[in-house]
Amino acid sequence: MSNAFEERSGPLVGLRVVELAGIGPGPFASMLLADLGADVVRIDRPVDAGLGVPRGYEFDLASRSRPSVAVDLKHPEGVEAVLKLVESADVLIEPFRPGVTEKLGLGPDECLARNPKLVYARMTGFGGTGPLAKTAGHDINYISLTGALHAIGPADKPTPPLNLIGDYGGGALYLAFGVMSAIYEVQRSGEGQVVDAGMVDGAASLMIPIYGLHAAGYFTDQRASNILDGGAPFYDTFECADGKFVSIGSIEKKFYALLLEKLGLQDEDLPDQMDRGHWPELRARFAEVIKGKTRDEWTAVMEGSDVCFAPVMAMSEAHTHPHNVARENFVEVAGVTQPAPAPKFSRTPGRIHSAPSKPGEHTESALEAWGFAAEDIVALKASGAVGRKD
Repeated sequence: MSNAFEERSGPLVGLRVVELAGIGPGPFASMLLADLGADVVRIDRPVDAGLGVPRGYEFDLASRSRPSVAVDLKHPEGVEAVLKLVESADVLIEPFRPGVTEKLGLGPDECLARNPKLVYARMTGFGGTGPLAKTAGHDINYISLTGALHAIGPADKPTPPLNLIGDYGGGALYLAFGVMSAIYEVQRSGEGQVVDAGMVDGAASLMIPIYGLHAAGYFTDQRASNILDGGAPFYDTFECADGKFVSIGSIEKKFYALLLEKLGLQDEDLPDQMDRGHWPELRARFAEVIKGKTRDEWTAVMEGSDVCFAPVMAMSEAHTHPHNVARENFVEVAGVTQPAPAPKFSRTPGRIHSAPSKPGEHTESALEAWGFAAEDIVALKASGAVGRKD
């Protein structure tokens, strides 16, 4: 696979990124950039050739759209090879705990000395500073510090919202936003800088609208008692006759009136929509009615109207929904159905440029595309600094 710019498409064609491989948000942010045309080279750890390719790599969808180079970062020549890549890069993305790249000789000081215009993007959980900076954690821990986890779930306990808020919403998306902001700034100043993207920081930022409602006294700390957390009967999910679910979001009065009409309840003497004391009674009535039809029957009644309705689709069926089909929101690559690149662009659309790479699969071709001479690649392989281990 070549990385020639003319073979890539998207608004970020021409942007060059070195990615130090990790898990979670770092790879996801790199995928976002690569899907939109950036020339990203992923630095993986060398794998043992005798063990073959790690199982399941083809389902590591966040590693799509970019080549993989195997580099031993504990080998001095491997570190030097990465620094040479940095010299012609716009961005370096690293996913380790604070201090790790410094010990490897790939910290901001070393990289910016080689390339003063470099955007050095650090993806961490708790951020680069603070008492927890070097502590291990996962999404559930990061969002615990922000108020987000406390606010999600039934009344009796918080519920992890997959790892979407910390890892991907507060992590990868803020990292990508930070990278592009720094790229914009370096065009004016000519100076690179470090982007410190902590998942705690991003997840806290995502909570800004909810904190506003909380400050106004409109959103309490009691779960499942507010309009947006499942407390309101007109903003929740309901089980249908076939055991599947529909989602209702009829907050505004005109949408709520239409909901009552679609449910056949417009003539009943029901409590006022915003009378929280009667929400349990209202919910029970809604649940009783919705249970009388299947999900698809309710879809036929409500979809396309202003009720603010959607059927709750499983991952195994979401790609078949007519709206997703029309928008081409899912594509199949190498036999795997997966979400397509987003957002969409009218003139310079992105695309999935390749299936997930095998670790080290493109060591020679990617280094060559980034300007390494053939004899230097041979020497690096001979020294064990790059390539799969024998």
